[in-house]
Order: sequence, then structure tokens, then C-alpha cells
Amino acid sequence: MKKYYLPLFLVMTSLVFSYCHSSKKISKEPVAKLTYQTNIQTLIAANCSPCHIPSKGGNKKPLDTYAAAQENIDDMIRRIELNPADRGFMPFKHAKLSDSTIAVFRQWKTDGLLQ
Repeated sequence: MKKYYLPLFLVMTSLVFSYCHSSKKISKEPVAKLTYQTNIQTLIAANCSPCHIPSKGGNKKPLDTYAAAQENIDDMIRRIELNPADRGFMPFKHAKLSDSTIAVFRQWKTDGLLQ
């Protein structure tokens, strides 16, 4: 009976280790950083219009340029993270932005406010 233990142990060990490799390959491609032109400009146009877009009749603080968005990013993030009942909540008279949309603004800031 003891002569079966060693081959059985070797077979079981080889089965265990055969399933221990990762089937997913790790991507070594760098993750693209968010930019104003590609990611932020369209979000501002969609969610801050017309109030903050002078060309659409907005009379509030303009946020339609890279410089304006870069200068006001901290206040923008603070206000879009507020709850609709809080004073200063944006977008005013609209639903709260999704967490993924707010995350894009935060990530743009983290990435260095690239144009």
C-alpha cells in the first residue's frame, strides 16, 4: 500500500500546480491619462450648459475653456460631490452627476490637468 502513496502524491501535486498559473496576461501598456480636450470638455458641455457656457447664453462663471476649467477644478469637484439638498450643489436644478462622471473630473486632476 505504501508504494502507491508516492505516485499518488506526485500526481496530486502536479494537478494542483497545473491550475496555479494565471490565465490572464498582465498588460504592460501604459494607461492613457485623461485630458481636457478628450474627456473633460465634453462633460462640461453636457452637464454645465447653458449656465457656464457663454456662447449658449450662460451668465455664470464661464467654464468653457481649458484655463477656466483648470483654474476652477477644485471648486467644480467640491460642488458636484455635494448632495442636491446642499447649498452650492451643481449642476443646479438637475440630477446629481453619476459617480463615474465625478471620478473622471477627479482623475483628470490626479493626472495633472492635461490639456
